[in-house]
Amino acid sequence: MLLALSGNALAWPQSLLAALNRDARRLLPRSLAQLMAEREREILDEAARFPAPLGQALAVDLAAGRLQPATLAALDAEGGRAVEILRQQRVTEGVVRLGGFLRAPADLADPVLAVGTGGHAPGVAREYYLFIEANLDKIPVVREDAAALKLGREGLPAYWQSLLDRSRERSAVIGVELFRSGRLVDHRRVDYRSPVFGVAQLAYSRAVNGIAATWLALWRSARGDLTRQPSPRVVIPREPTSLARPTPPGSASPSERRAHR
Repeated sequence: MLLALSGNALAWPQSLLAALNRDARRLLPRSLAQLMAEREREILDEAARFPAPLGQALAVDLAAGRLQPATLAALDAEGGRAVEILRQQRVTEGVVRLGGFLRAPADLADPVLAVGTGGHAPGVAREYYLFIEANLDKIPVVREDAAALKLGREGLPAYWQSLLDRSRERSAVIGVELFRSGRLVDHRRVDYRSPVFGVAQLAYSRAVNGIAATWLALWRSARGDLTRQPSPRVVIPREPTSLARPTPPGSASPSERRAHR
C-alpha cells in the first residue's frame, strides 16, 4: 500500500514506515525506545492519521523545495501537542502522539516527494519503493550528524529544511534510472551497482536520522529521560586482504616500516 499526501504525491509505504520506526528507535535512550516499541502498532496508526491539511501544505513545500513559515509553524504546533501531553504525565498518549509525528521528517527525507513540481513519470515512485523493500536487508543505516541528535526544539525548523535540501540533491537520479527510453524499469532489474541503490541508502539513513532527531528534540522539550542513549558503532572501511598489494620478497611490510621509524 502506498500512502498519499495529496493528489498524486506518494510517500513511504506502511511497511517501510514500520522499518524506519524500528531503526530510528535504535538511536533513542533506552526508556523512550522501550515505550515506543511497546506501542508500535498504535504509533503507526497515528502516523497514518497525520492531519490532512498539514500533509497537503507539506506536499506543496516539498515540491517547491522550501518550507514556508506557515508550514513550519503548523509542524511545530503538531509536535508541540505531543510535548504538552507528555508534560501532563499522560505518557501512553503522549508517546503515541510523539511517535506518529515521524511522518513529517520521514517525508522530508524522501527524494520522491522532493523531485519538484514536474514529478516523476508514472510508476517510478512505485518501483523505487519496491526496490527499497526488496533490498532493505542490504541497506546499511549510517548516522549522518551526531549534533542533530542533540538539537533543541528551536533548532528543528532549520534541520527540517536541511533534510529537504539534501533530498532534492539526487532526486532526479531516480527518474533517470527507473524510466529509460520512455519505458518504466522494473525494480527487479536494478541491483546494488545502480545509482538508485546509493540514493535509496542515503535517503533511508536520512529518514532514520531525521525521525530520531525530531523525536529527541521534542522529548527533550517535554523533559523526558535522556539517560542510557546508545552510542552507534563506528565502522571504518578497510582494504580487503585479497586486494592488498603483496610485499616484495625481502622488503619490510608497511607495519614493519612504521615500527622502525
